[in-house]
Amino acid sequence: MSEHDAKKIQRIHEELHSHLPSEPALRVKALESLLVEKGLVDPGAVDAWVDVYSEEIGPKRGAQVVARAWCDADFKARLLEDGTKAITELGFEGWGGGHLKVVENTDAIHNMVVCTLCSCYPIAVLGVPPNWYKTAAYRARAVREPREVLKEFGV
Repeated sequence: MSEHDAKKIQRIHEELHSHLPSEPALRVKALESLLVEKGLVDPGAVDAWVDVYSEEIGPKRGAQVVARAWCDADFKARLLEDGTKAITELGFEGWGGGHLKVVENTDAIHNMVVCTLCSCYPIAVLGVPPNWYKTAAYRARAVREPREVLKEFGV
């Protein structure tokens, strides 16, 4: 086989795989199907949960927190002191039982927060995380070369 043929076959292989759901997505779908089949989960409830967190909560709560901090210096101080407690002032009750730590970016410092163990994320404040955030590759790069990752985000 010529090198040209090998490259063509490789491209076709990659193209075919790019249309398949990722392995975790397949496992999630299989698990959801099994739970629905056994009557343990209502598929409408799963869809509703995803819709609420991606559309209604989404980044809207986070935007409310940031806007309030920009307009209210006292709230900003409380937010930086104890993020979990401060967001309750906006009616947001924590973020799933964890502790919300808020940090401030400045002209000299840009913070990048990433969980290297489990990709935990403040869903109740920011909504469902983007898929790339949960990948091991992103989390590893964020630790190994944070400045490069920030450049890719335009920061």
